[in-house]
Amino acid sequence: MIDALLHGGVPDGAPDEGATAGGGGPEVRLIETPEGPGRVRIHRPTPATGAQPPRGTVVLGHGAGGQGDSADLARLATVLPGDGWVVALLDQPWRVAGKKVASRPERLDEAFIPMARSLFHGERPLPRPFVSAGRSAGARVACRTAEAVCADAVVALSFPLHPPGRPDRSRYAELAGAVRLGLPLLVVQGERDPFGGPEELRAAGLDGSLLTPVRGTHSPNPGDVAAAVRDFLAALAP
Repeated sequence: MIDALLHGGVPDGAPDEGATAGGGGPEVRLIETPEGPGRVRIHRPTPATGAQPPRGTVVLGHGAGGQGDSADLARLATVLPGDGWVVALLDQPWRVAGKKVASRPERLDEAFIPMARSLFHGERPLPRPFVSAGRSAGARVACRTAEAVCADAVVALSFPLHPPGRPDRSRYAELAGAVRLGLPLLVVQGERDPFGGPEELRAAGLDGSLLTPVRGTHSPNPGDVAAAVRDFLAALAP
């Protein structure tokens, strides 16, 4: 079982996003959680391309569908090590188990919290500051758990403010909880996101200084996303 999970460092059927900026493949860690084993693929800076020592760690949580990395997360895992950041792509246990449907929100949190905590403790802790980030369902997890995992900053990509066509079912309280912590926070949102665009987020109460609109829908332009995150991280850890 463990050998099968480790093989290739990615879920069954998912493409290996390949090397870090220095040309080596990611380090893979399996982490036990109450929901079963989760997996983290760690892309590190190298002396040729990244800062020494690293500037910190960005933990990226995925969305609720599919097995492969979304284009924006894949782009961040490629470019951020070149800026000196360790990138940890976190695969929730439901994905590691090969399921097609994500677990309920509370179960995602129950898996994410021990996974994130383990990355910064023990024999091989990752460097801080710890930026807890994610897209869509992963953005919700990052916001809900930021205090529990002692994050130093939060990045929410394509935050799903509401289900498409259902603005009455707002999830803004999850994002507002992260805002109240007073941590550095960035929300990157597609201009035409059917789960809630930038104007809807502002109307819900989000300070415009925390929001970067980018081209696209719920799967926004990866280059725009990467540029926004890189600017945020440059200010966080110059």
